[in-house]
Amino acid sequence: MQFLLFSSTSSDGTSSSSFTYIIVMVLFFVVMYFLMIRPQKKKQKEEQDMRDSIQIGDEITTIGGIMGRVVTVKEDSLIIETGADRNKMKVTRWAVQTNNTAQARSDAEKAAAAAAREAEKAEKNQGRKTRKSKKKDDEE
Repeated sequence: MQFLLFSSTSSDGTSSSSFTYIIVMVLFFVVMYFLMIRPQKKKQKEEQDMRDSIQIGDEITTIGGIMGRVVTVKEDSLIIETGADRNKMKVTRWAVQTNNTAQARSDAEKAAAAAAREAEKAEKNQGRKTRKSKKKDDEE
């Protein structure tokens, strides 16, 4: 009944306001999808990929803040060593918040890529300077 209250018919018998109402609602859901749902699903997929890629020897941090080194990897759980006494704890995969070893590897790769870009820029600049100096020598 409320839908009928929002609709108004024009002189040719079509309901233009109900059509615009539907368009507005569709646009609202599309915007909500791209602003809220899609980024959340992307983040969840990245977290799941990180948890699936845990290997023996990785340093991890759990959601409770416990840090340790992975000793055994099973399908749905991990055994980690913590502290100087090497206490062993069994945790589930979903409880892993970060993989510190993988994060350190990716940071090192990013730094190496940035250094390579800087070296390439410096090499290009050196080449330009050499060409400019050759042109000046040719002019003299």
